[in-house]
Amino acid sequence: MVSILPWTALRGMVPERARRAYPVGPIVETLADAGSVTFLRRRFAPELVTALGRIEGRPLGFIANDSRHMAGALTSDASDKAARFLSLCGAYGLPVVSLIDTPGFMVGPDAEATGLVRHASRLLVGGAAYSVPLIAVVLRRGYGLGAQAMAGGSLHEPLLTVAWPGAHLGPMGLEGAVRLALRKELEEIADEQEREQRVKELTAAAEENAKALNAAAVFEVDDVIDPAETRSLIAKTLAAASSAPPPERPRPVDTW
Repeated sequence: MVSILPWTALRGMVPERARRAYPVGPIVETLADAGSVTFLRRRFAPELVTALGRIEGRPLGFIANDSRHMAGALTSDASDKAARFLSLCGAYGLPVVSLIDTPGFMVGPDAEATGLVRHASRLLVGGAAYSVPLIAVVLRRGYGLGAQAMAGGSLHEPLLTVAWPGAHLGPMGLEGAVRLALRKELEEIADEQEREQRVKELTAAAEENAKALNAAAVFEVDDVIDPAETRSLIAKTLAAASSAPPPERPRPVDTW
C-alpha cells in the first residue's frame, strides 16, 4: 500500500522548517499505510497523539508529541494517555513507533498541582516494562526526561532510535539552559536588548552542539536519517525483529 503524502513533501520539512512545529498527524498518516490510521482520544491531552495503524500491513501503534499544543510538553494527562496506550498495545503485542518532539515534562506550580510526578512515573514505569518492539524517531526536539519517557525510559531502550537531520537533543530546553547556566553573566548586561541578543547567540551555539549528528557521534542515537527513509526503515526493523523472542521483563505495577 502507498502512503498518503509524497515523500518529497516530507523531505522538504528538513532542514528549512527545523525550528517550526511539525503537524504530527499528517506525519503519522504518511508513515502508515493509506487509510489504516485510527486516532484515539484526540480531544483528551491533544499535546500527545495516539493512533493505531499499519506499516506494510503490520499493525502497530503510534505515540507522538504535537507541538501545536502545550509546545509538545508532557503533562499529567498526556503521561496517563501515553501510559494507557502503551498498556493497550502491549496487551495485544503491537509494536509502537514514538515520534518525539518535546521540550520535556511541563513544569511550574500549575503542573505540580496536577500530581505531575505521579503521572510521569506511570509513563516511565510502563515504558520500562514494555516488552514489544519500540522504535523512537526524534523529529525536532528531544529534551530532558520527557524525551526519555517517550523512548521507554532512555534513548538506548528502544529497538531502534533515530533522528531527523534538523533535530536537537539535550538535557533540557536550550534557551532555558542558557538562561539558567549563565544567569549571573546575563544579569551583568544592563541593556535589555543587548542581553537578549547575547541569549540568542549563546542559544545558537548550544543548538550547534546539540545537533542530532553530534548525538549520533557519541551513540546517543543509532543514526541520523533522511526523513524520506523513515517508513522503510521502520518496516525493515520490525520485520527483522518479528522472528526474535521478546525479552523477559517484569509485569509493571501501576504507580501509587
